[in-house]
Amino acid sequence: MKFLLGLSLLSLIRHASSIPSALHPRQSVQQRPAMLKPQYTPFRDIVSLDGLWKFALAPSDNETATPWTAPLATNLECPVPASYNDILVDRRIRDHVGWVYYQREAIVPRGWSQQQYLIRVDAATHKGRIYINDHLVAEHVGGYTSFEADITGLVSAGDSFRLTIAVNNELTHETIPPGRIEVAEYTGRKVQVYQHDFFNYAGLARSVSLYSVPTQHIEDIEVVTDVNGTTGLINYLVTVSNTTTERIKIDVVDEDGTTVAEASGTHGTVAINSVRLWQPGDAYLYQFRVNIVGVDDNIIDTYSVATGVRTVKVSGNRFLINDKPFYFTGFGKHEDSTVRGKGYDPAYMVHDFQLMKWMGANSFRTSHYPYAEEVMEYADRHGIVVIDETPAVGLSYSIGAGVSSDDSPQTFTPEGINNNTREAHKQAIRELMARDKNHASVVMWSIANEPASQEVGAREYFAPLVGLAHELDSTRPVCFANYGDATYEVDRISDLFDVLCLNRYFGWYSQTGEIEEAEAALEKELLGWEGTYDKPIVMTEYGADTLAGLHSVLGLPWSEEFQVQLLEMYHRVFDRVESVVGENVWNFAEFQAAVGISRVDGNKKGVFTRDRKPKAAAQILRNRWRP
Repeated sequence: MKFLLGLSLLSLIRHASSIPSALHPRQSVQQRPAMLKPQYTPFRDIVSLDGLWKFALAPSDNETATPWTAPLATNLECPVPASYNDILVDRRIRDHVGWVYYQREAIVPRGWSQQQYLIRVDAATHKGRIYINDHLVAEHVGGYTSFEADITGLVSAGDSFRLTIAVNNELTHETIPPGRIEVAEYTGRKVQVYQHDFFNYAGLARSVSLYSVPTQHIEDIEVVTDVNGTTGLINYLVTVSNTTTERIKIDVVDEDGTTVAEASGTHGTVAINSVRLWQPGDAYLYQFRVNIVGVDDNIIDTYSVATGVRTVKVSGNRFLINDKPFYFTGFGKHEDSTVRGKGYDPAYMVHDFQLMKWMGANSFRTSHYPYAEEVMEYADRHGIVVIDETPAVGLSYSIGAGVSSDDSPQTFTPEGINNNTREAHKQAIRELMARDKNHASVVMWSIANEPASQEVGAREYFAPLVGLAHELDSTRPVCFANYGDATYEVDRISDLFDVLCLNRYFGWYSQTGEIEEAEAALEKELLGWEGTYDKPIVMTEYGADTLAGLHSVLGLPWSEEFQVQLLEMYHRVFDRVESVVGENVWNFAEFQAAVGISRVDGNKKGVFTRDRKPKAAAQILRNRWRP
């Protein structure tokens, strides 16, 4: 299957976020996901608002209660970006369910008087509100994508203002990811229950910024690449802030700074002769530079998109990048580190990529939510392939924090995962694709992790979502990560998807410790999928909890020796099944999970410890994956 060149994405995004950019905050609350990431240019500026903010828990569940907009009466400070849970040594804060406030003073630079200026929040987990002094100016639902508010009409250039960001971490059966709120019997304390097997870190885990754009500015850019012989093709669509008589000029610049192609207009195709392709492990990026040119030939605005020219196709049971078979090696990962929680940290990011390079990994899945944009940009620059996933994890009531239950209620019901949940899921898909559409590293969209795809109602729930994903982007395959109970015999939705992605734990959750039994069961399962569908198979999760430093001459479960033996067994099976085109081990590193008797200080399936020390399995994978 070749994924057709399509430029349908931007039209749907404009429809979904049709609020005028100059909307006055006093008139209406903006509910707009952010579009282009802020960028320094001669016509745009950015002020980072990262650092220490005042911090407080909401005093009540009343969403309109003070001190939403008043100065916070608190001596607590919390860093941004970071999850707040592990920063402050207070169990009440770590386990808080509900709203929290971040607050600081900011100043609009005096030189911005002729421009528009906006507050951008890169992520607020899971619901965010922006207040300027006493005014609510924006709100957003979805904890892993950015949103913004135009504050031009509310604060004058040169003025200071009080910025308050309220963040709510509550999950219900109608949110993505889902959960439920319970009330403790004796204390009356709210308790968040959720189905996903990682800690529900909350707060402002990514950057907050104040940035400016010209009044007439580039609002969005979409690029879709193709190759014809030795010629690279960039199909593009540019959206400007309002109707304009100015000209749109396009320059494509190579890594040496040479202009290799030019075009004009808001949409069209640019051809690059003797193109150098973006390849896994050998990234090459062109700068696709858009200029708005005024009637006097002066440039009014400019924005550049780093663009890798490459193609992605599925042909039978093969996954092709640039018409060559590609085999995924790498990991499921998490944005997770000590103290910071899910807080973006460039040092951890670079170190993690270095460790993946050391091992020969060429890919990872953004399990189970969109990662920081900086991670995607780094993958673009370094030729790492990404399976990009929505936050739709936990859409199965038979899974509770990683443990299956036979007596759980049905998942897809009016009282459970319902039509409202699906609408939230649609919005998560729209925002993920809108944000990451131009990244060469992103070769596949994963719209869910381990849903109850074997249950009644699954097809009715997922068919519209798959249709939406293909409509928004016809150039990339769409997948979901299939759970072990939804075998090829009972799964109801896999025919809708382009690639089969399987999470399997033979030898751990089933056939525990029995390597030979697990090997036979795994091979039977994979051959069953291969015989049912002529599609590529990527094993998106496999592994075993392992205590670093625990050794066993018998290779018993939890020992480093058992983890090695289990991974080697999976690899033997993969090599015998033709349709397997990838292996992403679960997990890159240990990560924090919900407190419970089934997890001791987190999930221990990492090949590295939480502080990135290698277990014995790291060397086994390095020997397999390095050329």
